[in-house]
Amino acid sequence: MSTMAKVAKQSASILRPADKTAALALTPVSRETEARLDRYVDLLLQWQTKTNLVAPSTLPTLWTRHIADSLQLLALAPGAKVWADLGSGGGFPGVVLACALAETPGAMVHLVERNAKKAAFLREALRVTDVRGMVHLAEIGDTGDRITGPVDCVTARAVAPLSQLIGFAEPLVRKGAKALFLKGQDVEAELTEATKYWKIAPHLHSSRTGGGGWVVELDQIERRGQSATGDGTGHDRN
Repeated sequence: MSTMAKVAKQSASILRPADKTAALALTPVSRETEARLDRYVDLLLQWQTKTNLVAPSTLPTLWTRHIADSLQLLALAPGAKVWADLGSGGGFPGVVLACALAETPGAMVHLVERNAKKAAFLREALRVTDVRGMVHLAEIGDTGDRITGPVDCVTARAVAPLSQLIGFAEPLVRKGAKALFLKGQDVEAELTEATKYWKIAPHLHSSRTGGGGWVVELDQIERRGQSATGDGTGHDRN
């Protein structure tokens, strides 16, 4: 057994079986999807030994903290087939969504990631799980130019403040996409800041996984005057 495989096996022993059971109770999936998610988790644990994909402290609760947290988005956009995940990182929520949508005709997940190592992991994750997706090695600010064709839903998790995320997602939302952003306890402060630059009517959904998390749903985004920059950073031009 290789050194990496041994380390991955040790990492796998950190996972709590009860955590997986709890996660799938919160966000049930088919047996086929569960099998794909198992392969994805195995791969993530292998790569985690050389590339920091998730915070090591979250490994014991990987299924609830990361997988169920990602799966909950499906219920908020039940008809969405084409997704764009900005700053996919270790594949949350993008790869998880791709696993769940693998049997849905016409489903596709675009994974946008600026880090070459993480982009390589995402490509391998799509291959190992045998799901439909496309990895875009690019800055998330270039998403509007990189992704061609219609997008039903754009999402992001632990990437940037809302004021920036809204700017990155705006080109896709303008074309008809719904935005679903996974956020933490400080969501109210981020929304207050974002409304300085954007006209939005957010719908907040309490996270199924608890911990004070939220999902911010946006159906329309409009720039407030000229205060927001073209790259969506939410800062004044001067």
